[in-house]
Amino acid sequence: MALGALWLALGWPLASRADPAEASAPAPSADDSKEPRWLRVQVQATDVLQHKPSMRSPYEGANSLPGEAVTSNTVDASLIFGVRPWRGGQFWFDGDLNQGFAPGNTLGVAGFVNGEGAKVGHSSPYLRAQRYVFRQTIPLGGDAADIDSDMMEFGGATTRNRLVVSIGKFSLTDVMDDNAYAHDPKNDFLNWALIDTGAWDYAADAWGFSTGAVVEWYEGDWTLRGGVMTLSSEPNSAQLTKGFEQFQLDGEVEYRQSWLGREGKIKLLGFVSRGRMGRFDDAIALAEATGPPPNTALVRRYRSRPGLSINVEQPVSDAAGLFVRAGWADGRYESYEYTDIDRTFAAGGSVNGQAWGRKADTAALALIVNGISSAHQLYLAGGGLGILVGDGRLPHPGAEAIVEAYYSLGLAEGVHLSFDSQTVVNPAYNRDRGPAVVLGLRLHAEYR
Repeated sequence: MALGALWLALGWPLASRADPAEASAPAPSADDSKEPRWLRVQVQATDVLQHKPSMRSPYEGANSLPGEAVTSNTVDASLIFGVRPWRGGQFWFDGDLNQGFAPGNTLGVAGFVNGEGAKVGHSSPYLRAQRYVFRQTIPLGGDAADIDSDMMEFGGATTRNRLVVSIGKFSLTDVMDDNAYAHDPKNDFLNWALIDTGAWDYAADAWGFSTGAVVEWYEGDWTLRGGVMTLSSEPNSAQLTKGFEQFQLDGEVEYRQSWLGREGKIKLLGFVSRGRMGRFDDAIALAEATGPPPNTALVRRYRSRPGLSINVEQPVSDAAGLFVRAGWADGRYESYEYTDIDRTFAAGGSVNGQAWGRKADTAALALIVNGISSAHQLYLAGGGLGILVGDGRLPHPGAEAIVEAYYSLGLAEGVHLSFDSQTVVNPAYNRDRGPAVVLGLRLHAEYR
């Protein structure tokens, strides 16, 4: 689907918001009085066009990024309905349309290059109900606070101390591991190891959604979050487990601190996945006894896989901010849901264009270094396949390093065109292949 299709899909709402005079002097609304409307309809659409030139590729496996030049296109569009049945209560439904393929059909790089590309690519559009979630906010006292309205958020008045309960089908990334500078592939970075901590193997189907519940407790400068979500029926599956036979426990502690007079956030997240998963050593031992390649699917048992991550965001001026993420997951076991990363470090910064007279623009740069355990390396070296990676051999392993930069150009209210560049050194931890360069254009439009 061409980039211009977004304008057709969203023509009526964009036309109603494109007048700069109207944008600078909005008419009074329910939001201005902190009494949000009871019904909302929101739409968004994102089109990502990417080109990967040819790269060094002496050999390829089933999960390799192609050595030849490839051009790919993914489209995601959402029609979102929100209902506010009573104060503090919100119900949201999100129906998504998807089409297209990410480079290499979302294979060949652990820190994958298109956060808008689902693991299930398709040449024709298809529809899915991705979210149906109920959220209840319960005030607990303290100073008055206002929540800004946003996508899938009515906003309004509440108290600083409060409980927020979310139940239904949604993404854990809607609630946890948020970062003001690196979390939204529709508007900021595209790389999987930047939009979320790469080692956070969060419970999800192939589109990134799961069923369960998360409770958030806001108290002063602290927030505690805890949740239980359903794992997919087997690693990297499109189907979720029925009930909670296989599940994940997630907990996050957030501290809001002030540095140089500007509020930043520090978040510590931990998870434990409980499901049928394979251990790399067992798969290698079985392959040595029966013949290669090793396959974790043949040695799956009901086990636990834990992980930890830290996430820091800090504004340094009115226009600029920095972020750091680092994560670890138990590398003895196969990744269950997200991607093949056992440890990761990412850091970067973002600058708003007000510094050069374009406050609707953003420029950003980030670095990622991903790694895997020695057992994981041996598994890939023997020809094993992971969720996203597997070149059929790995004689010269190395850390996967990625640099991403983007410039987001504000075209109109709610409409941005981004220019993105990613360079991947040692894709899939393989020093024999690459580096891979991926250049992209992203057009995003939304109406809230």
